[in-house]
Amino acid sequence: MTAAQPGPAFSDAAPIVTIFGGSGFVGRYVTQRMAQAGWRVRVAVRRPNEALFVRQYGVVGQVEPMQANVRDDESCRRAVEGADAVVYCVGVLAQAGKNTFKAVQALGPERVARLAAALGVGRFVLISAIGADQGSPAEYARTKAAGERATLQHFPKAVILRPSIVFGAEDEFFNRFAGMARLSPALPVVGAATKFQPVYVGDVAQAVEKALTGVAEPGETYELGGPRAATFRELMELMLGIIRRKRMIVDIPIPIAKVQGYAFEQIARLGIAPPMTLDQVKMLARDNVVGPKAKKLADLGIAPTAMEAVLPDYLYAYRPRGQFDRGADAPQP
Repeated sequence: MTAAQPGPAFSDAAPIVTIFGGSGFVGRYVTQRMAQAGWRVRVAVRRPNEALFVRQYGVVGQVEPMQANVRDDESCRRAVEGADAVVYCVGVLAQAGKNTFKAVQALGPERVARLAAALGVGRFVLISAIGADQGSPAEYARTKAAGERATLQHFPKAVILRPSIVFGAEDEFFNRFAGMARLSPALPVVGAATKFQPVYVGDVAQAVEKALTGVAEPGETYELGGPRAATFRELMELMLGIIRRKRMIVDIPIPIAKVQGYAFEQIARLGIAPPMTLDQVKMLARDNVVGPKAKKLADLGIAPTAMEAVLPDYLYAYRPRGQFDRGADAPQP
């Protein structure tokens, strides 16, 4: 992600937004978007020294990282105090240490929403996920649902945004599998028939801006997806076509994947990062698409961006000759 172009004139009278997780994949796009819109931006993160790069998204003094831990009341209070709006976009795909699903995705939003309401914050946006469901077999989805409920309990006018898989230059989905395809003759896929509706990270950031500027309806939930849904296998085929590599796509049945996920979780206790967890397998067993009756990007006046318009811009690096492999007739080894 490159430095932002200067937006509207910035002044001390500009509204303040605190973005929890504002240096992460989605958060940095939200940060840049709000800076371009002329807001003063606080980027609330655990380690501010590792988030200094966000300053380049605005003019001097407009964007500043500050220390806040979503497990701690006092640091969150300092980050929220004086803000006109708050965005919560902290989440984890795998639990590690104290950063459990419950702590980050259920108790974290509850804490920040409670403090925001008590301190008189005007608007609150929670980035959740499609599939958030208190009855889900996956703890990830259950804690996302718990975070939504707690947020609305304290801040009834909060806007909930539920994206499907989010793609963009720094994503951990297409980049991960493209990296695997560069090294392996086969791509193992759990739940090849499961459907997803990938949404561009820039569209998610735009949806946040719409919510913070009053376009979204207070207290409503929006499900964010791209122009089309596709199966996991179809997404891998699209990715392979873009990086110009021929690879076998191996479908791993869910029952077998559950055994593997459980085994990986046991290995993770030794401090080794697991390539897949049992909870992730449970999520992959369910479609992850925008519901037929859900409010969506179009209801916010946003035309969703197609994968084909963005993926080649960063996946070219995984082609056989990388940045030099841009010709349409390049071979597919």
